Amino acid sequence: MSSQIDFSKYSDGLVPAIIQDVDTGKVLMLGYMNKEAFDQTMATEKITFYSRSKQRIWMKGEESGNYLFLKSFAVDCDRDALLFKAKPAGPTCHTGADTCWGEVNLSNDFLDQLESIIELRKNSSDESSYVHSLFQKGVNKIAQKVGEEAVELVIESKDNNQELFLNEAADLLFHFLILLNAKGYALNDVKQILQQRHKK
Repeated sequence: MSSQIDFSKYSDGLVPAIIQDVDTGKVLMLGYMNKEAFDQTMATEKITFYSRSKQRIWMKGEESGNYLFLKSFAVDCDRDALLFKAKPAGPTCHTGADTCWGEVNLSNDFLDQLESIIELRKNSSDESSYVHSLFQKGVNKIAQKVGEEAVELVIESKDNNQELFLNEAADLLFHFLILLNAKGYALNDVKQILQQRHKK
């Protein structure tokens, strides 16, 4: 794949790489890649740059845990610039903003953040993480857990205990998000289907 890119066009062997949020379409940051950084990005599916300040290969999130998970990429018509669509696991900018232009998407609710946290925990090596342990057990176990939570919600809906009902609803929604992730989807994919149905 790196053969599609003209890394020799610039004397330092670096090409600009624009990172775009796969869900919102927002431009998150601009970095630079050489062939090694590009190949590592493809191999790990985590956006990796060549840091001009550190003078080394640098994976975004290697210290903060706020990785950019690769979803797709494109090369421009001159073969000397890259566009990556990625799923951010937390804020992209070191300042805590969503983008390196200081933007914070206030329209995003907690569910967006929760999806990023699930993605982060899935790819962590923390054996004490409940989310990580679920992913280790596989999609069948996750689906089973969703079924169990759905049954518990139905049972609580027959009573009048508001706190128990809402907690079971939260448990079901949480495990539903995990199942979506395990199947390679996000809540936004479900929203799009609902929006399409609404238009009919």
